[in-house]
Amino acid sequence: MRLSRGPNPFVLLFVLIVAPAVSADVAILRTDYYQKTCPDFNKIVREAVSTKQSQQPTTAAGTLRLFFHDCFLEGCDASVLIATNSFNKAERDDDLNDSLPGDAFDIVTRIKTALELSCPSVVSCADILAQATRDLVTMVGGPYFDVKLGRKDGLESKAHKVRGNVPMPNQTVHDIHGMFKKNGFTLREMVALSGAHTIGFSHCKEFSDRLYGPKADPEINPRFATALKDLCKNHTVDDTIAAFNDVMTPGKFDNMYFKNLKRGLGLLASDHILFKNNRTRPFVELYASDEKAFFEDFARAMEKLGTVGVKGDKEGEVRRRCDHFNNLNV
Repeated sequence: MRLSRGPNPFVLLFVLIVAPAVSADVAILRTDYYQKTCPDFNKIVREAVSTKQSQQPTTAAGTLRLFFHDCFLEGCDASVLIATNSFNKAERDDDLNDSLPGDAFDIVTRIKTALELSCPSVVSCADILAQATRDLVTMVGGPYFDVKLGRKDGLESKAHKVRGNVPMPNQTVHDIHGMFKKNGFTLREMVALSGAHTIGFSHCKEFSDRLYGPKADPEINPRFATALKDLCKNHTVDDTIAAFNDVMTPGKFDNMYFKNLKRGLGLLASDHILFKNNRTRPFVELYASDEKAFFEDFARAMEKLGTVGVKGDKEGEVRRRCDHFNNLNV
């Protein structure tokens, strides 16, 4: 007897009943997303970040921080770029985002302006921020990682949602990991991403409680503490005073941040506890002794970060200006 080669009706029925439904609005990200619609995308971003970084060397750290703050609230949708208007107080104006640097917003605006001339209404601000972050990280010595593209820009930006979604300098490992965990990150990935503090700076108000008064932290390296006290002595009058996160190689993306933690040179309390905590210390020690391991883990974690909460066509748009929704009444 000859067996039929046609589809098994029972298998088809099983697939129809059991297979999970796939949303039509899931954003499908890929590295060549703009290959046909905006072929100069990579070149435009690369040239803009190169010029900006040479003009303002803190741009890389600022943009990396901006990207992180964007992705951890409502996903990587450029909601952090939205400006406050008479209808809405936006994310960037919450107290926790006050110190997000203007240079990071500026580089996105520069790239968007250039792209609108080359391929109008094609490239999302979310993709610009993701790509610029990668290019800037590699420019200052960090690892290369793939950036998959195709995100849409979010339709909401609410300041009151920031608190509880962005880590704070005085939180415990347990609390910080809780924020990372709900976005799909392991403890090891949390420590790897914390290595972003190998570049950039923090304002004195974010660590002054470790320096002054009865609750001053005795575990800070004494010479480091003395230098910070001198630097920050007028921080209550001038809130722009800041210190480098990595006092040894502040402009280079390397594993010095982790080496510093072992020496009592962690700037923020949330940095120091990574070495103090028994669960996170092994990862700190690994990255301090093996820069290659840190770079590999950081690159994988950044690729993962870039996929958090991405929006599809029905959940987002391609903004004409990165600081405004296309519907200005939103």
